Amino acid sequence: MSATPVLQVRGLKKHFPVTKGFLWKKVVGWVQAVDGVDFSIRQGKTLAIVGESGCGKTTTAKLVLCLEQPSAGEVLADGKNVHALAGDALRDYRTTVQAVFQDPWSSLNPRMRVRDIVAEPLVVNRKFPEREIEERVEDAMSRVGLRRQQANLYPHEFSGGQRQRIAVASALVSKPKLIILDEPVSALDVSIRAQIMNLLVDLQQQYDVSYLLIAHHLATTRYMANEVAVMYLGKIVEKAPTRELFGNPLHPYTKALFSAALPSHPDITHEEIILKGEVPSPINPPSGCRFHPRCPFAKAECSVAVPIEKEMAAGHVVACHLYS
Repeated sequence: MSATPVLQVRGLKKHFPVTKGFLWKKVVGWVQAVDGVDFSIRQGKTLAIVGESGCGKTTTAKLVLCLEQPSAGEVLADGKNVHALAGDALRDYRTTVQAVFQDPWSSLNPRMRVRDIVAEPLVVNRKFPEREIEERVEDAMSRVGLRRQQANLYPHEFSGGQRQRIAVASALVSKPKLIILDEPVSALDVSIRAQIMNLLVDLQQQYDVSYLLIAHHLATTRYMANEVAVMYLGKIVEKAPTRELFGNPLHPYTKALFSAALPSHPDITHEEIILKGEVPSPINPPSGCRFHPRCPFAKAECSVAVPIEKEMAAGHVVACHLYS
């Protein structure tokens, strides 16, 4: 396995302008959706980004997919800034980085047959012979548990779990290095979730593909991820190998997030942490540590100084004044 990361993200920021007025729009503020994020993903591994809705997870995924331009920072693939790519180089990048989205009902074109949906990454980004496209589509469908005869059907003729298998096949057909999984099982019935998660894990082992998993469901994260980054209001507050993070969460927000999840067994008791107040607005985030207005352990310096990341154990990094 290569030691070089498949993807590196450095100081990534995305601020959206807030405008006022109709004819003459004036910028009155900025939504700091992502504000200085760093991480890397190694070949054949899964990094999960977890956090509450609105914390910046999906915006980060869109930046990696080049669906948004960053306000600052860079996304590097093979040492190249992906947002500086154009022409064939950009098409090559989009071939090697694919995505599976949350809702299999809206992410698939209802007017296209399954064969054409799965083949789309090959047709749009690269020019393959028709025979090779057919072979790749058939192989991808077989890998995800779909029959060859189903290639002529339309998405509405499939169940939710089958539609997500179609989405996985479409992401897989171009043999990518990295797949973005944006809440890949949260819209599915509980009985189907385990099947899709097992499928994704098996495919990762077969193809040595890397995953960037965007999730809020901690059981999914714990099962699939090798490393987890916890995000709050546009910043990563803690990052660690999965077993280390779940066994020893350090940041007060991470502890509160874990305490809100249902235990794996009803007889298991755990500390319940109730956070005060609401998540602050990303337009005008708190000074210092962004979590300090809700933190039960906040000190005077938390409202003034931005915490610096500190490595507490091998690969376990936390940005909190309690450990400075």
